[in-house]
Amino acid sequence: MKATQKDFKGLAARAARDARVFFFCGPDDAGAQDAAELIVSHLANPGERVELNGSDLRRDPVRLGDEARSTSLFGDARHIWVRASGDEVHDAVENLIGGEAEACPVLIVATSATDKSRTAKLLAPRSDALVAMFYPPDLRAMTGTVRDMADAAGVRLSGDMAERIARAAALDSRLAQSELTKLALYLDASPEAPRTADPAALDAIGARSDDDGFMSLVNAVLSGETAKLAEEFNRMHDLALNPVGLLLAFERRAAQLVQLAGKLGPRGNPVELVEAEAAARRVFWKDKRDLITQLKVWRGRKLSRLVERLMALHRQLMTNSQNAELLLTHGLAEIARAAAARGSGAARRG
Repeated sequence: MKATQKDFKGLAARAARDARVFFFCGPDDAGAQDAAELIVSHLANPGERVELNGSDLRRDPVRLGDEARSTSLFGDARHIWVRASGDEVHDAVENLIGGEAEACPVLIVATSATDKSRTAKLLAPRSDALVAMFYPPDLRAMTGTVRDMADAAGVRLSGDMAERIARAAALDSRLAQSELTKLALYLDASPEAPRTADPAALDAIGARSDDDGFMSLVNAVLSGETAKLAEEFNRMHDLALNPVGLLLAFERRAAQLVQLAGKLGPRGNPVELVEAEAAARRVFWKDKRDLITQLKVWRGRKLSRLVERLMALHRQLMTNSQNAELLLTHGLAEIARAAAARGSGAARRG
């Protein structure tokens, strides 16, 4: 069974009832995770969540089937949540679907994979499996999503306010939902008693704009502006920016670059493309200069390696939260140095 991003929500309830293995892929990490959570909400009895890592399953491909067919400590229901990169769970999934005993639901979020990957091709023809691919939203779409989230929370937002939250969250629905949850609590809002939010309320809960939040560091690193790193890392520490939340902003920008690079092609003009995207309001006008610079640096295989490096760094942060800030600064410094080297090379060729 295969679902598109457009028809996924309409198929979710039936898929949760009929399928046992779910593979969510594509460059939109937040969209894929939201989809997985929606499936869990539709399960008749989701029970205990067991979380597994794709890299562990690559080393031990039998483990997924064993976990899916075992019972919890108290014999209750369970479901398995796998965070993976690319096709690293292919062999584990092949072993899982080759077994005879009934397995619990398995949800795989593999956002650097596509619906053309080996794992997706393995599952898509099966009636007991679902494959869905997700692309990152543009600013206009994310602004609409923020307003829908706000309506559900009982928070009335103007279009400008919704756009501000969308940009501050780096177009990530999870970060946007977190801000709206805080805003609803601050306003004592609910669907039964809606409240109108103004800029002062947003400032009060600490929602940052892209100018004083994540994006100046994102742009310094991905544009190879190594001279700015010390100041940006100090600001990251002083503002107590969450390392995982910050890394999600990098993943979102990388996903945006992947999407733009696909439109650009091998010989396209980054300036013309970004100008056209900004005119169509798919790119925020303040981001134009940075996106042009980054598209010149991160193309083809280099962009693929950037996505893989960010995913690997994400796994490191999740498994070593005590040293997350140190790991993040080290990883981002490496990426910035690589961007600087590639940028200077591109300038010499130009």
